[in-house]
Amino acid sequence: MNGAVSALKPRHKRASNGKPLHVVRTNHNSEVLQVQGLIMSSSSSSFSSKKLRVYGGKASFMTWRLHDVLHVAKHHWIPCVFAMGLLFFMGVEYTLRMVPSSSPPFDVGFVTTRSLHLLLASKPKLNTLLAGLNTVFVGMQTTYIVWTWLVEGRPRATISALFMFTCRGILGYSTQLPLPQGFLGSGADFPVGNVSFFLFFSGHVAGSVIASLDMRRMHRWEMAWTFDALNVLQALRLLGTRGHYTIDLAVGVGAGFLFDSLAGKYEESKRSKAPTTTGTKEAFFL
Repeated sequence: MNGAVSALKPRHKRASNGKPLHVVRTNHNSEVLQVQGLIMSSSSSSFSSKKLRVYGGKASFMTWRLHDVLHVAKHHWIPCVFAMGLLFFMGVEYTLRMVPSSSPPFDVGFVTTRSLHLLLASKPKLNTLLAGLNTVFVGMQTTYIVWTWLVEGRPRATISALFMFTCRGILGYSTQLPLPQGFLGSGADFPVGNVSFFLFFSGHVAGSVIASLDMRRMHRWEMAWTFDALNVLQALRLLGTRGHYTIDLAVGVGAGFLFDSLAGKYEESKRSKAPTTTGTKEAFFL
């Protein structure tokens, strides 16, 4: 009985803007149509008002005041420094004399490490010793990256290295830079045996960054700082032996961060699609 009485009472519903929707007493189908029409009308007016607020008002920069500018300069000083860097290097780029095609490339790293280059050129045994130590460091990178997958069951660093070296091979073959003048090769350097190699970009540096980032994720801070320090020494040696241009090393650092991030996104995408698993199976992405 109560249900029948309540069914006869007018129902007061509310739209998304909070206003009541007055529904006349009629048959059920007609009531539904009226309610739907009022809701759609209310939603449309709400959307129109939002669109007016976005497109019909002032442009964002027209609302800026002095205190807004000071706030940006104080709390967002890093983008401000990069903005000044943009203006500075625009001036440098547009007024710089281009290096002639008949001349060797200009490299700041080569200029900085000129004394080291002369030292290594005059002492071949020292050059071979440092090359051998650098090869040991490359072995340490490789061992750690493979260890995280095969022993610890965490494949991210390995996936990152696979992404990185594949991309390096594509780019290195696509643009084959000339060997720098004064290159000091060594049979003990990696790849061992004075074989050919791609200059762009440095796999030595990128692999070290990938390993260091994984160490930081696992809170292995001492190992990470050690790898970073060895990576800096490695970069200095590569510049001193003219084994890489400065841009090769800089892009190597960026590539390490980039491919580590891409490997993380790849893992997340596979975990979201796969059933919940633990232990060894995670290392096989199941």
